[in-house]
Amino acid sequence: MDLMKIASNVQNISEAIASVVKVDVTVVDHQYTRVSGTGCYYHRIGETVSKGSVFGVALRRGESFIIEDAGQHAVCLQCEDLKYCKEYAEVCCPIKVNNEVIGVIGLIAFEEKQRNEILCNQKNLIKFLNKMADLISSKLLEQNSTDQIKLLAKELEIVLNSVDKGILAVDDRGNILRYNQNVLQFFQINEKEMNHSNIKDFIDEGVFKALVKEKYKVKNKEITYIARKHHLRGVFDTNPIYIDNERVGIVFIFSKLSDVLNVVNDITTGTIITGFDEIIGETTIFQQAKMEAKKASQSTSTILIQGESGTGKELFARAIHFHSNRAKAPFIPINCAAIPEQLLESELFGYEEGAFTGARRGGKAGKFLLASGGTIFLDEIGDMPLHLQTKLLRVLQEQKIEKIGGKELIPIDVRVIAATNKDLENKVLEGEFRQDLFYRINVIPLQIPSLRERKEDIFTLVEYLLNKCNSKLQKDIKEVDSQVFDIFMNYHWPGNVRELENTIEYAVNMCNESIIKVGNLPKRLVNRKLPCHSSSIKKITPIKELEKREIEKAIEYYQSNKQHISKAATALGLSRATLYRKIKEYDIKVVSK
Repeated sequence: MDLMKIASNVQNISEAIASVVKVDVTVVDHQYTRVSGTGCYYHRIGETVSKGSVFGVALRRGESFIIEDAGQHAVCLQCEDLKYCKEYAEVCCPIKVNNEVIGVIGLIAFEEKQRNEILCNQKNLIKFLNKMADLISSKLLEQNSTDQIKLLAKELEIVLNSVDKGILAVDDRGNILRYNQNVLQFFQINEKEMNHSNIKDFIDEGVFKALVKEKYKVKNKEITYIARKHHLRGVFDTNPIYIDNERVGIVFIFSKLSDVLNVVNDITTGTIITGFDEIIGETTIFQQAKMEAKKASQSTSTILIQGESGTGKELFARAIHFHSNRAKAPFIPINCAAIPEQLLESELFGYEEGAFTGARRGGKAGKFLLASGGTIFLDEIGDMPLHLQTKLLRVLQEQKIEKIGGKELIPIDVRVIAATNKDLENKVLEGEFRQDLFYRINVIPLQIPSLRERKEDIFTLVEYLLNKCNSKLQKDIKEVDSQVFDIFMNYHWPGNVRELENTIEYAVNMCNESIIKVGNLPKRLVNRKLPCHSSSIKKITPIKELEKREIEKAIEYYQSNKQHISKAATALGLSRATLYRKIKEYDIKVVSK
């Protein structure tokens, strides 16, 4: 407790006492510093008094006393300034806070008349000084409380301003009571404008009336704020302010919708980072696919990844995203075939509150909004219903979405990567997939080869998957028997890499030795007869070789015609796009005459 904090108050009290009792008054704190003084002591404020002085004794004793014969009293005899003392009498009274002595207030007589006044009125003076001492201590306590409140307010201000959300407190009429700096940035207004604002300037008046009337808390309520050139989409939470069980206001906590979505994405997808180095394969055809994917990652155009189930289409999509300039933004995958048709639209585009029976309060942000600034991966897009294909086409063309039950088009910045294991060109011909949507998503086509097209990669994949399963299952299997590889190399792998991974995991579980043998494999592989290599059996020509041969035959037959590609495609029963793709795939030279 420091009396210096209320030095001006102490001086005023000292002057008031002096005017009443007609003697000089001074106050000394517990550090022997003169805090106040009247008369001859006024110019000595701030000096340090002797510890052996009367004030020093009073501080140590913590008791009130009167010195009637200054210079002769036992206390005076200990004072260093005795020979210079001009005092006739003195009254000392300790100033205490919680029984702790924090200072002394003294009355000093420098004349005989003043001495007589003190001696004639000792009891009343002591009582009076005790009251004045109590007044000083109460002033100090009050100042300390004020300081603590100011400190607490400052701490709260710092805390509120360090929160990355806009915080706003209002009364029940919506008048602004308190706010942090972030809410000014949120609505892009200055303090003067905020001080003259009402909450209804920022949120719908009906929403505020409902809050006041129904007294419920709101969680993740969406708002759209448009003022001048500032267009903002956000969400807010509310909490009522109660004093003595009576609600006196509401606290609003505002967040940008993009910030909320980023938090969600950090939690749900932030840790699944995939690079091209994690996609295993050394064969030429597979390296070519990776090279094309790397080039595509630097573009913003839509990508269509085609390949059989289990070839790693999502792995490629993730690698493309994390190799792009959108890598720090969300990657949101959604399987169009795994979600019921009735729910797929709301999953993709979200819905507003009350859009349908069972719609949750506050509505829902769809996957396109969750992917804001990043990439959305539409897996099995070939299974998307036709009516949603129409809406998706409009989204890709306009870069805007409309929630179910919404009245507003919401701008988005999302790159689309689609994938399918179906032949979309055939689905277009059959009327099951929109042709215009096919062209829109097939800007950059990527074909992922099946495992049987790159069987040389099986050795590398097995090594990688064995290490992975050893770690997962806490095993230490060193190698795979050569007979196992014979089976692997002669198996057609309809489930591709995914099936191979399941096979290795099964074998690791079944193996109790340091080497995986044929007996550890699934029965579907072991019981399958290996192809016979007897020379008596005629050689079987692969389908792709036959296909290449027929394409070359058709192109050669129509090469003299200006429409030779169209004619050849018709004769082969293919579309022009498919024929061009196969010409490139088989490296067929086309010469027109």
